[in-house]
Amino acid sequence: MTPTGPRRILVTGAGGFIGHALAKRFKAEGHWVRGVDLKRPEFERSPADEFLLLDLREEANCHTAVHGVDDVYQLAADMGGIGYITSIHASLTRNNALINAHMLEASADAEVDRYLYTSSACVYPAEAQNVADVAPLKESDAIPAHPEKGYGWEKLFSEQLTTYFHEERGLDVRIVRFHNIYGPLSVFEGGREKAPAAVCRKVAEAEDGNGIEVWGDGQQTRSFCFIDDCVEGITRIMASGFNAPINLGTDEMVSVDALVDLVTRIGRKQLHKIHDPSKPQGVRGRNSDNSLLLREIGWAPEIPLEVGLARTYSWVWGELKKAGRARPPIPAQSISEPISAAVATPGSVV
Repeated sequence: MTPTGPRRILVTGAGGFIGHALAKRFKAEGHWVRGVDLKRPEFERSPADEFLLLDLREEANCHTAVHGVDDVYQLAADMGGIGYITSIHASLTRNNALINAHMLEASADAEVDRYLYTSSACVYPAEAQNVADVAPLKESDAIPAHPEKGYGWEKLFSEQLTTYFHEERGLDVRIVRFHNIYGPLSVFEGGREKAPAAVCRKVAEAEDGNGIEVWGDGQQTRSFCFIDDCVEGITRIMASGFNAPINLGTDEMVSVDALVDLVTRIGRKQLHKIHDPSKPQGVRGRNSDNSLLLREIGWAPEIPLEVGLARTYSWVWGELKKAGRARPPIPAQSISEPISAAVATPGSVV
């Protein structure tokens, strides 16, 4: 039975992009929220009732974090964009394995009501993602295992560990596989930024008529999920009672070149791409299969890429303007042109 009424909620990783958005949602719904992270949110003050600066690699800190809460949303992780997660496999894997093992142990010991673990599409096998026109990834595709080195292996291991705690300790778990979450308040520079935020920054800083760097040949494909849809999906999945891994992402697949073209159009600039094949670019293609999400949750992400990117670009441009780095024109709040020319449909690559 889904609990009703106000909850006492722990959000780990609450200093980060998704964790901060979750804390805002829960406070707006009238819940009591404890946020935990190594850092506070970068762009806004946390709405949490209590914010603890704790290193969750230490087990004692995990017990402190879960004390007195009903629900745990475990988002704490050492992570970032493709350049970051492909450069520090040993320390990243160690850090995340410690965080997840200790958080599960502490949550089971505390007998929390519900525990949600946030995994990643990086758990899927490389051989299922070696072409740009990739088939959508089903949850069952993760096994037999061949995930991305470092981050992907750790996420898949932690999914299994979460399942074992459900089977053997009775912890009521949810396991969510994110597919490229983006939106306002995400980091857009410094090495940990994801592709949408990085492209928004590059376009915002570029003089009209100049070029911008694009990692790889631009034909690699992805789907991207806007933060509002991500938060909505997390809350619905937690309420569902579904314990197995489940995708949370859109099935609106685009090439990186198409992503750049769309942001350039949103920014109302004429820019040419300068491709750098030497930079990390990850798997060749990745897209989310939402069949299980629709069947078990009765919902799928709804915000089109063009809408989410317009909101993200406007916010990134505004942040860069504060530092004197944004270049005109001032962005519109939305765009009216259809995205059809930029979206990769099955059987084609743009």
